[in-house]
Formats: sequence, C-alpha cells, structure tokens
Amino acid sequence: MRARLRHLLAQLYPDRDTEALVAEVIAAFWPDGRTRRQRPRRPSNSLWSEADALVITYGNSITDGTHRPLDLLRAFLAGHLQGAVNGVHVLPFFPFSSDDGFAVTDYTEVDPALGDWGDIRRLGAQFSLMSDMVLNHVSAQGVWFTAYLRGEPPYDRFFMEARPEDDLRAVVRPRTSPLLRAVDTAAGPRHVWCTFSHDQVDLDFRNPEVLLEILRVLRLHIDQGVRIIRLDAVAFLWKQPGSPSIHLPQTHAVVKLMRALADFAAEKVILLTETNVPKAENLSYFGRRDEAHMVYQFPLPPLVLHAMLSGTVRFLRKWLRSMPPAPLGCAYFNFSASHDGIGMRPVEGILPPEEIDAMIGAVMQAGGLVSMRSLPGGGEAPYELNCGYFDAMSRTFAGETTQKIARFLCAQSIVMALEGIPAFYIHSLLATPNDHAAVARRGINRAINRHQWDYTELQARLAEPDSDQSQVLAELQRRLRLRARQPAFHPNATQMTLQLDDRLLAVWRQSLDRNQSVFALHNVSAEAVEIDAYALNLIDGEDWRDLLSGEAVDPDGRIAMAPYQVRWVSNI
Repeated sequence: MRARLRHLLAQLYPDRDTEALVAEVIAAFWPDGRTRRQRPRRPSNSLWSEADALVITYGNSITDGTHRPLDLLRAFLAGHLQGAVNGVHVLPFFPFSSDDGFAVTDYTEVDPALGDWGDIRRLGAQFSLMSDMVLNHVSAQGVWFTAYLRGEPPYDRFFMEARPEDDLRAVVRPRTSPLLRAVDTAAGPRHVWCTFSHDQVDLDFRNPEVLLEILRVLRLHIDQGVRIIRLDAVAFLWKQPGSPSIHLPQTHAVVKLMRALADFAAEKVILLTETNVPKAENLSYFGRRDEAHMVYQFPLPPLVLHAMLSGTVRFLRKWLRSMPPAPLGCAYFNFSASHDGIGMRPVEGILPPEEIDAMIGAVMQAGGLVSMRSLPGGGEAPYELNCGYFDAMSRTFAGETTQKIARFLCAQSIVMALEGIPAFYIHSLLATPNDHAAVARRGINRAINRHQWDYTELQARLAEPDSDQSQVLAELQRRLRLRARQPAFHPNATQMTLQLDDRLLAVWRQSLDRNQSVFALHNVSAEAVEIDAYALNLIDGEDWRDLLSGEAVDPDGRIAMAPYQVRWVSNI
C-alpha cells in the first residue's frame, strides 16, 4: 500500500516530502490506528450480484410535515420496494446554500431539515447506501470559504485562484456563467475559479492539505455506513490555465489514490465516478482496474429516449455493440433518469444533429425544457433536456400519444437487462409528472424533475389501481423482483447485442457459470413485431419460457411482440 501511495503522491506533489505525505494520508483515512487489510482487495466479480439495484433520491423527495424526511424515506423504501431494490443513493444530505445540495456548507453535518446521522446509519443498515463526495467545489457561503476570505489557515490556500489575463479559452465546463468570480480577501482582491456557479467555488487540489481534508470526509461517510462513494464532478478536479482543465492526469492520480485506500479498507467500499462525457473519456476512469469500480453509462438516458420516441434501435444498438465488457472488478452503472436532466453531450457523435433536434422538439412538446453549455471559443450547445422521464414518453416523433405507460415500462426494462447495475430515479418509479410550478417558483430548469411528494397524496395515488403511479410502481416492482433471481442478470454476466428487426432491441445475457441464458427482447415501436425463434439460436432440448409472461417459447416457432412489449426468454 505504501508503495502505491508513494508513487501517486510523487506524481501529484513532486516538490513535497513523499514519505511524510504517505503517513499523513494513512492517518487521514485510518485515524487512531484503525484496522485495515494487510493485502489489497483483488479485482473480482464478487462485489455485486444480480440482486443489486438502487433507488436515486433526494432525502426529501417524500415529506409529510411530521416525520423526518430521511426516516420517512426509509419507511417508504422498506414498505414499497423491499426485494425490488437493495440500495439507495441519497443525494447530498448536508447543509447547503444552492444547487439542491451540491453547494455544501458543512461536510460534517446532516441537514437538520432532513434528519441526522442516526437516520443515515439506519438507512445504511437496511440498504446498500451511496452518498455524494462533492469534492470539486464547496459553497461560497460555507465554513471553508468564509475562512479563506478571512485569510485563516489552512483554508487561505484551499481554493483555486486565477487571473483574468490567464489563458482560459480552452477550459471545458457545463455552464455559461463567467468562470472567474472576483472576491475581496484579507490578502487583497482575488479571482476564484467557479466551474459550475459563483456559489460553488472550486477547491485547489494542488495543495495536499485539500486532499487530506477530503479523505477525512470520506472516512466520515464510511464510518456512518456509506459503502458506495459517488465522486461528483470528479473530471474537473485538477485545473491548469492554458489547458481544458478536465480529465487531467493528476485527476486520474487522485482517483487512483482513493481506489488504493478503498482496496485496503476493511469495509467493502465502492467508488463511482460521475463523468458526464463521451464514451472514451468516461471509460478512462476504469483506469487499468485501479481507478473507479463503477462508471455511469451516461449515453443510456438519451439513447433509450431516442429509441422509444423514434421507434428504432439503430443508434442505441450500434452504441451497445461498441461497448466493451467492464474490466474484471468493475461494472457499469445503468440508469435512464436522475436528479439532473437528460445529458446530451454523451451522444455527440452518436446521434446525428437532425435526430437530436427531433428529440428536443418532442421533449419540448411534452412540456420539457433545454439547458445550454458554453463552447470553447464562444457559442452554446444543448447540454441537457430537462423533463421527467415519464412525461418525456408522452409523444413519439410520429405524433403517437397513446401507450405512454407501456413505452415507459419498456424503457425502464432496457436498463434492467443490460450488463451492469441498474438504478432508478425515485420519480421514475413513481411516474412523477413534470413540476412546472417548481420551475416557475425556483427559476431553474432542473426543478422540473425534482418534485417533492406529499406522502399522504402519494399513498392515495398508489392505492388507486388506475393511477399512473400505481400502475408503474407495481409493474416495476414485479420486474425488479423477478430480475433479482436471474443469475444471467449478474452485472458482469456475458452480454451480446443481437442484430434483429430495427424495432427490436435484443440482448443475450449468460450467467457467469453459463447455466442460464436470458434473451431480453424490447419492442420500442408502436407496431406489432414478429420474429422467428431460430434467430435467437435457442438450444434444443431446453425448456424456454418468457419469464415475464410465463408463456412457453417454441425454439422452432415464432415470437410475437406487441407494441412496447418486453420478453425475457430464458432456459431456467
């Protein structure tokens, strides 16, 4: 372990005493001489299983005005999703000043409006708990930045500074606001670097004290029961004027250092990098099996949406066929929706401009919005579509407005079927409509997909059999519980994308022990589709059945697919 740390710290801080830094890193992550592994945890497929699926949610996505929201969330998950999901990603639950939690004012406290550390520990005892390490920036109204303005050490060197005359033309960032913010400090006027907003000031990891403090925060998360660490906006972590300041080698070195610590941790800690960028850049965070355990499949949300609205899987299928299997000890993190919008940058070079324009048009007709990003050298481009994923299914390119629920369920089933671990935004599970009132009230596009349910109203909707909420949640529960029992849906089980009808996404999964095969078939069109079963190469002599309907499948017969139907054809 010391050799790995020594190598990485020498790369990051060549002018510092490497041996002293190694000792400080160990003390930050294992304070008070805590127990750690003598040997690193080796890459394997045993970190996860087919039973793994997560909910993505804010701590206050469900409220009732009486109970602590985190406690209410735990009760909801236990009451409605037991056996369907076994993990929960609670979005930032710290005190904050803006960006719905991603401008943290104090990393050591739970927002009292949500609950306390006891609530976090109870969630972690019942579910595999993911939390956000918002490590690129902190709140301009928080403890650290206030101390920086006053010139108080060590915080007086915690934040990234630059000058307006520096060459910042190549800097890549997902916002259109000015990069630099002028501030008055005890040492005089300064300009601080703000990748996202002027209330989110970037930390300066060129100072090793910043790294050490973040490692102490990581240890706090782990001690409170967190087992999956989401490294938020990690791609922007290391900055250098004159460079794009994204994916720099030092950023990868920091992730490798955190992975080395996780490998020697007594607890089973998994790192997930949040990098909403094109494929090659995203996959680079696997490193050589020495960086992230998991990476997001950011192209999935826009490509699945395009397939469902266009009625063709050509682009989704081509992308899937180009994706390599995750390396040993690594996995993909699959999702269709999250607290953010539907990112468009990951499909640059995958979807032609006219297809992107068609998506934008359909989403806007469904009541959605579009957010823009700045381009190097000037100009803007679509960064994300802001729309609830359920409402995004309202209208196809052809103008078809019926069968919305069936379209939506098909989309979510694609996420369940693919190699990797599936995660579902709570507002997808609940078929939450666009919240236009929140957008008008708060003035931010992303509020459209961050509704807060009143628990009494939600319970009434779920008790009504014909409501969107009841129908969607009941069927997703059923499919997830069934999925959790299929070894062929292990996150690292073999996957092959089949070339069948352009209206049909067909994926073959085979269990690690090669005993079970599942052919996951998804009709993304409003038309009935029929294929010859022999196209799947079903082994003769096996008992083939559709797990979802229970129907027997004749290897020599035909397989009929109703509009938006999903079949899991399996030999077990």
